[in-house]
Amino acid sequence: MAPPIEIDVWQGDLAELEVDALVVSATETLFMTAGPAAAVKRHGGEEIERAAVDQGPVPTGMAIVTHAGSLAAGYVIHAVAVGHDRIPDPERLTAAVRAALAFAVPLQLRRIAVALPGIEFGAFTVDDAARLLIESLRTTDAPLESVVVTTIHAHETEAVRAALVHAGSPAA
Repeated sequence: MAPPIEIDVWQGDLAELEVDALVVSATETLFMTAGPAAAVKRHGGEEIERAAVDQGPVPTGMAIVTHAGSLAAGYVIHAVAVGHDRIPDPERLTAAVRAALAFAVPLQLRRIAVALPGIEFGAFTVDDAARLLIESLRTTDAPLESVVVTTIHAHETEAVRAALVHAGSPAA
């Protein structure tokens, strides 16, 4: 197993971070219309969405990768954590996160930023999404050095910090 990943929490715009890759939630069609994905498209360019959509549709629980347009990050990983059915399936969310983290090896990623998956359309509660994400990060074999979990609202930040404490990590 890889050494523990340093996990930080940052409240702000995911698109502003200078990391190797950004991980955003996606739908099966891979259009970037909501939440952090929309912010990434707005800041990085429409070509990110076009590159994603060209690879779709993608089943729930999977992830694809695109270039990051004009963003500081090298890549955008689009994780399909919730399907069009909007059913909060923890197994599919976890599978999508693991599929996203699997890109660490072929792309030689060391530092990534992840937006809370599955909350854009209310499928998952913020608490459940935070818990599932932190559990996935704590049990991955991906050779990542650090992950920044990004949030938009204060209650999301608190949920991620609580999930970190529950997982036995200091809340950053």
